[in-house]
Amino acid sequence: MSIISGFSKFDRNQRLAYIADHSELEVSKILSFNDYCAPDENQHRVFSEMIENYIGNFPTPIGVVTNMIINDEQFIIPFVTEESSVVAAASKAAKYWAERGGFRAEVHTMTKKGQVHFNWNGDPFRMHQIFPQIQGKLLNSTHDLTDKMRQREGGITGLELIDKTNELTDYYQIDVSFKTGDAMGANFINTCLEKIATTLRNLDELNSDQNSVEIIMSILSNYTPECKVRCWVECPLEKLTGWNKDLSCNLFANKFKQSVDIANLDISRAVTHNKGIFNGIDAVLLATGNDCRATAACAHAYASKEGKYKGLTQVTITDKTFRYELEIPLALGTVGGITQIHPLVKSVMAILKFPDASKLMMIAAASGLANNFSAIASLITTGIQSGHMKMHLSNILNQLNATEQERNLTNEYFKNSTVSHSVVYDFIMQIRIIS
Repeated sequence: MSIISGFSKFDRNQRLAYIADHSELEVSKILSFNDYCAPDENQHRVFSEMIENYIGNFPTPIGVVTNMIINDEQFIIPFVTEESSVVAAASKAAKYWAERGGFRAEVHTMTKKGQVHFNWNGDPFRMHQIFPQIQGKLLNSTHDLTDKMRQREGGITGLELIDKTNELTDYYQIDVSFKTGDAMGANFINTCLEKIATTLRNLDELNSDQNSVEIIMSILSNYTPECKVRCWVECPLEKLTGWNKDLSCNLFANKFKQSVDIANLDISRAVTHNKGIFNGIDAVLLATGNDCRATAACAHAYASKEGKYKGLTQVTITDKTFRYELEIPLALGTVGGITQIHPLVKSVMAILKFPDASKLMMIAAASGLANNFSAIASLITTGIQSGHMKMHLSNILNQLNATEQERNLTNEYFKNSTVSHSVVYDFIMQIRIIS
């Protein structure tokens, strides 16, 4: 075993050569990393500077969901995903609800936050006395940093002292609230927090021969329960027709509600239920250059806010009306990050008619609710595998290197038959024996 230094200084070809010498990947496969390089030098530079130790691009399919109506506005929504049934499921639900008035959505607040974590070895009562006096100094220290954001009615909206000394000796937090407009704002938030931390460390009120501030860390929080979107679909029970002919409207609605209630009772079901929501949300976030990891972490924490992990959606059936609702925190941005440099992200934003951050939150939430609705509607009627595996059939045929003739025969045969990898494999082998 050898330790390499300076790998990041290699150019791309040198990195690939090193991998060829120190892995079991064939040279021909190493060269395949050239297949997905950017078409021109400028785009290649953009991609290569996004991450450390760049060796190439990893393509993921991008498709679109049509017929999505949100607050009476129609959208074509790009999805980036590798799961074959996601776009089909969202499209089916989008069309179904377009015929019933579409999706409704609203964003009440877009507050994000960060924290300065620090130790102070003085009397906690004294800290609470001092904090109102120093609060203004901490805020004023960031004025140069927040000037442009404040001109856009953003910036820092609050500072709060949180005393954790009962849980950890001498430990406090300063919880800072932000509004960042159409930017996700991570870099802005972290810069402000570090400035507050520096000011805190140097304040005479807290630092003396007996007492001193020790900064632990300054970092934004990806838990943003006050940056939240609510999205719902609603229609009279009598209009819940057309998804499945075998269930009456009332039975469909009641089975649907029961399945959602189960997700609020059972963690095993809740995780899969919420994953179905993120099938749509992640696909939109990837397409628009947003951080799906931070968003998922926040949503799962939010799903546990009552001390038990639950589904993120609710069904109500009242006065012969069916309503399905999603409430979820989504801290998104339409400026900054890679939104202005990734060539496809720029195109996606144009397809979405250049939404602001608030509208993108609603688009993502509606996409998540559409995927989730489609999944549950299938689960309580035909089952999930019938449609999913038929969508997956092309992937199986690709794995088996099926010819055009084999594909045509297989697609025809499985129109009315259950699809599985083993059954398709046997069918292809029979074709090849006969041929």
